Amino acid sequence: MTDERIYPMRLQRFLARAGVASRRGSENLMTAGRVCVNGVVVSELGSKVDPLVDVVTVDGRQVSLADGHIYLVLNKPRGYVSTMSDPHGRPCVKKLVPTTRYPGLFPVGRLDIDTTGLLLFTTNGDAAQRMLHPSMHVWKRYAALVRGVPTAAQIERLRTGVRLDDGRAQPAEAEVLKAGDPRALPVAPEGIPHAHSVVSLRIHEGKKHQVKRMLKAIGHEVVRLHRDTFGPIELGDVALGCWREVTADERKAIEDLVGNRPTRTEDS
Repeated sequence: MTDERIYPMRLQRFLARAGVASRRGSENLMTAGRVCVNGVVVSELGSKVDPLVDVVTVDGRQVSLADGHIYLVLNKPRGYVSTMSDPHGRPCVKKLVPTTRYPGLFPVGRLDIDTTGLLLFTTNGDAAQRMLHPSMHVWKRYAALVRGVPTAAQIERLRTGVRLDDGRAQPAEAEVLKAGDPRALPVAPEGIPHAHSVVSLRIHEGKKHQVKRMLKAIGHEVVRLHRDTFGPIELGDVALGCWREVTADERKAIEDLVGNRPTRTEDS
């Protein structure tokens, strides 16, 4: 990615694009005094570097813009928080992905500690930021084991936009899955329990606990929740707690989704 089109950019953006950490994580590294440019500690946010000229190090180790970023898909188990560290000592998803082999990996968004399924990791801070931005409308699909069986009218409320305490949720794609539907297996591996059902919900927003709140708003508490799709990526047959690299087609789909915009002299 290093060519004549790259201009001076903010240091935290450089670090994110180099796969060191997310944009926010890169800012934390700077304020902690762990980043040097040409041998001088740079802690002021907004400082700029020229990737073609300046030598940037983190903890004494030189970093540069990678020729290609890494994208991994994890099937997250229950009981893990979707962060790379936790002040409360809870198990983190960092333990489940190869951070030694791929320094700078971090999760794109989060899943609740009791939610399983697809969690995308990358070293590409720009792509992660764009995929999470509300304007991108990246679709995610979930399977939810709920108490009771939603009526057709309740499912229609999800499809037209159910009202939550922080505003109306955008219309979702929703349906009650039939017994034996493979999409129901992650939340009902031994069959759907009596007086329960499995709802497939596809949304493109990212409100906190959104799926659980949407289903609660129509009167059905979520017992188990699983995500199997995030944008153009599907979980596939990745075993629980395991990961895989994205395919070439999936990588291209991600790049097509976020766009390959030229770097500007003043980045936002």
